[in-house]
Amino acid sequence: MLNLSKLATAVAVVVAAGAAAAGEVEVLHWWTSGGEAKSVAELKKIMEGKGHTWKDFAVAGGGGDAAMTVLKSRVVAGNPPAAAQIKGPGIQEWAREGVLANLDATAKAEQWDNLLPKGVADVMKYKGNYVAAPVNVHRVNWMWANAEVLKKAGVAAAPKTWDEFFAAADKVKAAGLIAVAHGGQNWQDFTTFEDVVLGVGGSKFYQDAMVKLDQKALTSATMTKVLETFRKIKTYTDPASPGRDWNLATAMVIDGRAAFQFMGDWAKGEFTAAKKMPGKDYICAAAPGTGNAYTFNVDSFAMFKLKDAGAQKAQADLAASIMGTQFQEVFNLNKGSIPVRLNMDMAKFDDCAKMSSKDFVATAKSGGLVPSIAHGMAVSPSAEGAIKDAVSQFWNDDKISVADGVKSIAKAATTR
Repeated sequence: MLNLSKLATAVAVVVAAGAAAAGEVEVLHWWTSGGEAKSVAELKKIMEGKGHTWKDFAVAGGGGDAAMTVLKSRVVAGNPPAAAQIKGPGIQEWAREGVLANLDATAKAEQWDNLLPKGVADVMKYKGNYVAAPVNVHRVNWMWANAEVLKKAGVAAAPKTWDEFFAAADKVKAAGLIAVAHGGQNWQDFTTFEDVVLGVGGSKFYQDAMVKLDQKALTSATMTKVLETFRKIKTYTDPASPGRDWNLATAMVIDGRAAFQFMGDWAKGEFTAAKKMPGKDYICAAAPGTGNAYTFNVDSFAMFKLKDAGAQKAQADLAASIMGTQFQEVFNLNKGSIPVRLNMDMAKFDDCAKMSSKDFVATAKSGGLVPSIAHGMAVSPSAEGAIKDAVSQFWNDDKISVADGVKSIAKAATTR
């Protein structure tokens, strides 16, 4: 729960900040560097082109924790920004407090229901009403591979099943190289884990276990196989992986020290920065067993209730602009993600993004489009945190049996 009332005594300093001026749009975000900052500048330009004043409310810190603390203070003070970067179940938490604006008029005029997969649209709604605008889609279930390393090891193509993966990993190991580049942060463990859940169990099992947190699924023979597969992956990592950042693991694949990495499509930015070409220097493929599925991580802006009519108009224009083709293209070219709109022209995007977009559209129709639990899209933060801890404990302690690992994860899923 957000417990906004408890913060009321701590916010006297921000009450004096005043309401937004007519036509002003204040946006809280933590996109303060690189391509993300360029993208925010583009959104500012679009809004100023519509005659509005942009007020940047940037709070540094990649995870957004600092931003959320400031946001709570502002909302309690009755002085919310027009929009704030919030995603997943967090949107519904804020909506339950009664502080989010209804965007249905804009969504209807812009035909959002036709432009978004239902699974994504539902995340943007509260009780059937749009309260947030999605910016992009990150695919999480990617496997990245160094093409030269695979060639050296005699691996003909990216493995499509876990059996094929372990056969390929054995060849890489025999060639004297690291098969799996992995870091030592719990969210990296969790990212790999959800790939295995999806690859071993399929989309329906993933929904039951990782979204519905169904105890029958969590304690099933399938989950036992998931943990056996997950533990086997660890045997192909190097001893120096604990504590390593994700981008340093990506660098191991880029430099040819390792063959594979399981990571979302933000890893592609590292390959691009190193002047590597998809299909030539590196391979992007769905994680083994997940070719017909897609774990999504969607960035979005929740819109807050405003009193000023001019500010309300600017807010509606902001929501429409976020979903507009101009911003969707520029932002996602900079960020390495793909547009959330289903009808986008992908001509300017690279082959990995084109594959991601094609699979996004296909899985939206087939039912293979599922929210990423590891990246805050599927369950409450408390349940997510507890499961993440249980998964990392299992990954890091080989003395924990598979049976005990299953029990620990199932128990963690009961956290509320």
